[in-house]
Amino acid sequence: MNQTDRKMKKLSVIIPITERYDPITKLFHEYKRGVEATGLEYEIIYVIDSGNPDALGELANIQRTEKLTIITLAKWFGESIALNAAYGEATGDVLLTLPAYKQVEASEIPRLVKAIDECDMVIARRWPRRDSTINKLQSSVFNFMLRSFSDLRIHDAGCSVRVFRRQVMEEVPLYGDLHRFFPIMAHRHGFKTVELDVEQSESDAFQRIYAPGIYLRRLLDLLTVFFLIKFTKKPLRFFGLVGSSIFGLGFLATIWLVSERLFFHVALADRPALILSSLLIVLGIQIIAIGLIGEIIIFTHAKDLKEYKIDQIIN
Repeated sequence: MNQTDRKMKKLSVIIPITERYDPITKLFHEYKRGVEATGLEYEIIYVIDSGNPDALGELANIQRTEKLTIITLAKWFGESIALNAAYGEATGDVLLTLPAYKQVEASEIPRLVKAIDECDMVIARRWPRRDSTINKLQSSVFNFMLRSFSDLRIHDAGCSVRVFRRQVMEEVPLYGDLHRFFPIMAHRHGFKTVELDVEQSESDAFQRIYAPGIYLRRLLDLLTVFFLIKFTKKPLRFFGLVGSSIFGLGFLATIWLVSERLFFHVALADRPALILSSLLIVLGIQIIAIGLIGEIIIFTHAKDLKEYKIDQIIN
């Protein structure tokens, strides 16, 4: 893409303010210098999640001298909803998401934006990492688990600095806490996603230890993404596998108990194991039935579900 084409693009910069944020005014001007260095027309959109009067007041002061859009949400909805709200107001052809705290040096923004010329989404990888050993270990384990069920070789899913084309946001649904897995979901939809090494900010290099509940939620998020990637279009494979295993366990246990009654004259009346094995059989059948219902729903709406993305058509 030549320089003239690049000038015609518009960049929408989205900065959600949730629970954690650095001094807003200082960070705004750092980000602004990085965005201006791209040479593109741009707009900056802030989304304040869960009404933060301090953040709103500081942004209102900036707005007196700078052009930016401020969106405030009525209550806490999470970062995914904040990004969706900002997207509804964005007018750019290319979107850049930045955290309200420094993860990478703002001087890396032009490199990230330029890289979008060759793909659909660019995700920043903080490298080399300056974190403590425990943070590096946490990140390595988390990203290894992601790579275990996705063919996208991602190494820093925790970095919120991403550049992507408008079409990606239009076709990839975001809800809950799926914003962390946005690149993987985009890749699954067929969008070309690349990871670019950028310099990590010095202020981002501190030890982060989270509450046990946070780690549990991350594991559940991983399970959600695993299911969405592997079984969204074929639910019977998941529910059938689980249901068949439970049914088989209950069936074998029932056969064993009945065999003891027929050949070894062991009474069944006072054996709770018979009730348990029967319940396992019923539960297995119910889980398989859920998978079948899912398959019927997918079949009914198959013509409306786009499972592919055309790269190009050559006549």
